[in-house]
Order: sequence, then C-alpha cells, then structure tokens
Amino acid sequence: MSETEDAFLRRRRKFGLGVACALGGVGLGLTLVAVPFVLPALRRYCLPYVPATPEHIEYVLLQLKGRTGKVVDLGSGDGRLVIAAAKQGHQAVGFELNPWLVLYSRWRAFRSGVHRLAKFRRRDLWKVNFSEYENIIFFGVDQMMEPLAEKIAREALPTARVIAWTPTAKIPMGPTTNSNLGQLSSK
Repeated sequence: MSETEDAFLRRRRKFGLGVACALGGVGLGLTLVAVPFVLPALRRYCLPYVPATPEHIEYVLLQLKGRTGKVVDLGSGDGRLVIAAAKQGHQAVGFELNPWLVLYSRWRAFRSGVHRLAKFRRRDLWKVNFSEYENIIFFGVDQMMEPLAEKIAREALPTARVIAWTPTAKIPMGPTTNSNLGQLSSK
C-alpha cells in the first residue's frame, strides 16, 4: 500500500469517527431534552404539559381580580399564568418538574420585566406546602383532583381561593375557597 493510500484511509477513518461522535452527541442531546417531557407519563398521575390558552389566562385573571396574597401555579409549564398574574401585580410562584420549562419560564419572566414578582421552582407539587398561598391555580387530570383537593384542604389557609379544572371538564371546576374545597373533587 502506498503512502497516499494509507493517508487517505487514515483521513477516512477520522472522518467516520467524527461523524459517529457527532451523531452520538446529537442523539444524547435529543435524549436530554426529551426525557423531562416523557417522564411525567411514568409517574403515578400522568400530567402532560399543555400550555394555557388565552381563555384560561383571562379566566384566571378574572378570578384573581381584587384578591391579595401570593399566587401559586402547580405544574406551571411555560409560566404563562404566573407571568400574567405578576403583570397584574401579584407575587406569583410556579412549581414545575420539567427543568427545561422552569428555565424557559424564568427567561420569559425576565423578558416580560416581571422577574422580581414571578418566581419559578423545580419541585414536585405533592411536596409543596400551601400554607403561604392565598390563591392556588391548578389545571390537572381527573384522577389527580381528589387527592390534591384533600392536600389543599389540609394545608391551605381558610381564605385561600383554588382555581382548578381538568381538560375533560365541560366548565371550570373553580374557583372555590378552602372552606368549601369539597366541590373541587366532586365535579
């Protein structure tokens, strides 16, 4: 084998190795981005990411009108509701498991100029203590509502307003206050 053929084969091997590394890196990157969106399907209660519509945001803001105290959005997704509440002057916190959505929400709050009022935390909603929140927002799935209503009833302030509904409900399930929270779990 001549020296030029040997150099050609070495370049070809390096090119093949470079392509393999690039494809592996792309595959790993796609996996790291996709896993937080797929993992909720493996939890006890499957709670997929569904962005709030303009109608949802309008409804929540209407229910918050005239209310004081902190606002919490459980499963805040891309932060639309938290940011909208902050724009109305509320101190708002969003809890979300997906780290990419938490980062995106923080970026959106910064771009909207409400990053001092809108905070986002990566936390499981079952580990959140509701005792410091006057307004609780949650859009969930039917099988989750009853256990969540029980948790909120145990922990939330008596004057807390819960704004909640499920995708399968024909009309919103909330708002309600902690004193009549039973309505939340009974559709």
